[in-house]
Amino acid sequence: MGPVLGLVVWLCVQGAAAQVVGPPPKNVLSLSAEASQEVMQDLLSVTLSTTKEGVDASGVQNQLRQALDAALAEARKAARPKLLEVRTGAFSIAPRYATKPGSSGNTISGWQGHAELVIEGSDTAAISQLAGRLGTLTVARVAFGLSREAHEPTEAEVAAQAIARFKGRAESYARQFGFGGYSLREVAVGSGDVAAATPSYRVRALATGVPDESQPIEAGKSVVTVNVSGSIGLSPR
Repeated sequence: MGPVLGLVVWLCVQGAAAQVVGPPPKNVLSLSAEASQEVMQDLLSVTLSTTKEGVDASGVQNQLRQALDAALAEARKAARPKLLEVRTGAFSIAPRYATKPGSSGNTISGWQGHAELVIEGSDTAAISQLAGRLGTLTVARVAFGLSREAHEPTEAEVAAQAIARFKGRAESYARQFGFGGYSLREVAVGSGDVAAATPSYRVRALATGVPDESQPIEAGKSVVTVNVSGSIGLSPR
């Protein structure tokens, strides 16, 4: 039995080696192509926050909950699916330390808590008005972006452009190198979007947190980009 097993193992190893060893591919060309398009941002997210302090953690927690409950009650009156949606954000409580006279270490002198409320959606005018009415909270962050409804059709259009450019370059390079055509070996498609321009003065105006019925905000643009990369095999004439 021992020699038979040894023979089987030897054959498997030989088969694996045969699969690995082979002539390197010839006439292979790697290339890439990219396309992009600017799109007006149609999604706004405003993060409102409040900070409370106290001598005990439970008291600070109650203050934060009361502030959030009051803001949520007002915000839910204006909520509409996709147009204006409301959710809670970060919620944290941490101790504050101080050094007592005659003591070598720090001791807990109180507690500080932080809570956030997020308003987001495509109705930027309603969101800005609501943010202005919630005067008990201050504006911590403002972010613009693309909704799925705006991103997906744009991405599909840009992807078609990038693929067409890839194919055009493949055909052109094949001719320039003296070949009759090409065959696709492998390809990868990647996409993403980045903010192209967001008026900073508008963001600063909203971030003041001053109560107002209409906070001044203005969306910028996002650039949707699709990259196609891969390799082709050049075919002889």
